Amino acid sequence: MDRIKKILSNRLFLDINNEITELERDRIFCKHGIEHLASVARIMYINNLENGLGLDKELIYASALLHDIGRAEQYKNGTEHSIAGLEISKKILSMCGFSKDEIEIINSAIGSHNSNEECNNELSNLLKYADKKSRNCFLCLASAECYWSDEKKNKTIEY
Repeated sequence: MDRIKKILSNRLFLDINNEITELERDRIFCKHGIEHLASVARIMYINNLENGLGLDKELIYASALLHDIGRAEQYKNGTEHSIAGLEISKKILSMCGFSKDEIEIINSAIGSHNSNEECNNELSNLLKYADKKSRNCFLCLASAECYWSDEKKNKTIEY
């Protein structure tokens, strides 16, 4: 997990995540800080193991850690975060030693994680699933105001 350590200490990654934290300071709904990113990564990895998918642990963690990196751009100019984050994640992944093929796989997952359509690769589907399951809706004080339907909200802990 050496490359994951590099992501976690990457100045661009840290600066953007600090900016997201600041932009979400007054947000009443789910936030997109490191706690969320780590929860997504762990849920993805658990699912990978439970379902025998055989996906590389570093690809799982990299996609989870970078899937919301475009949030600051979304807040500032309205660009969908899953699209805004692609160039940023590509830059960070390159700096951290990921190959072009790995970057393409990870960015495919990041770029599609917010769509309602099922994807044709396991990493993308795993990211979409874990992103939703990471939310503790049953504890949320803003649950009544949330745009998620009651069917979509997590009523209990699964992972």
